Formats: sequence, C-alpha cells, structure tokens
Amino acid sequence: MERGTLKWEIFTWVRDIAIALLAVWIIITFIGQMTNVIGESMMPTLKDGDRVVIDKLTYHFSNPERFDIVVFPYKKNPSLNYIKRVIGLPGDTVNIEEGKVFVNGEQVDADMGFDLIEDYGDNLPLTVPDGEYFVMGDNRNNSSDSRYTDVGTIKKSDIIGRALWRIWPLSSIGTFK
Repeated sequence: MERGTLKWEIFTWVRDIAIALLAVWIIITFIGQMTNVIGESMMPTLKDGDRVVIDKLTYHFSNPERFDIVVFPYKKNPSLNYIKRVIGLPGDTVNIEEGKVFVNGEQVDADMGFDLIEDYGDNLPLTVPDGEYFVMGDNRNNSSDSRYTDVGTIKKSDIIGRALWRIWPLSSIGTFK
C-alpha cells in the first residue's frame, strides 16, 4: 500500500479506530468506569441519579479499608450492581446494639451522623470470613446490605471497585467521605 492512496487512508482510519477501541476497553476493564446510583440506600452521601467513577485498579494491589465505598454485583441478580460502604473487615465481628453499629465491641460510625437502625437484619452478630467484607448503605433504614442473608458478606474477588468521584450532578462534583 502506498501512502496517499485510498487504501492507505482506509487502513489508517481502521487502525486508529481499533487502537482507540482497544484503549477504551483496557480502561473500562482494568482501570475505571462510570456507574449510576439507583435508589436511596447511600443517602445522604450519594443520591439517586448521581454518576460515580469507580476505581477498578486499587484493589488489585491492596485491600478495601473500613468506610471505603465499593461497588459489587448483587448475588441474586449479577446484572445489578450495589454500592455500599465497607464496615467490617475480614475477622471483624459486626453487631448492632441499640440502633448503632459495633465492630469488635466498639461503635464505628458515631461521628458520621447516621440515624439509629431500626431493622437489625437476619444475619447478626456475624464474624466476617477471611477475604470477605461486611457492607452497609449509609441510609441504614432503607438499605439491603450485609445485615441480610440475601446480600451477606462480599468476597474481595466480587468487588468491582471503589467509588472515587461523583461527576454528576455538576453541583456535587468531587470526592466523598
């Protein structure tokens, strides 16, 4: 193929588009992606309709930490992703007493301003298995989370990634606590 010919132009366009698609696939598969928040289980931190960027790379080199916000597939419908906050780490014992969350006998989220929990679920007290995490929504009284056996603890291998930034709505762009 000679430069400047129609065949050359078509080849370079196809090559460039293929390279761009490969780069996008690598980014979405291994580095990060966007997701929509559906529902109110993470209010007030995240609201229905928020768009969030997920970091998919970090947990390949480190473990989730307490209070990270993670995304994972719902066990009963893997096409549906949940977004929740990590409360219990492997080996921790999680319980709810008098509407408050305790990990290893100590209240963990006293300064976060959450409402007292009314429904303690059907899965507590619970010791978090090795390689798994106990997660809860910030809207504790309106969240399907690790307190219930249908969600249970989340294996590290099932965590898609860590929520990093809210990019929508524009008035709320930024990281969250």
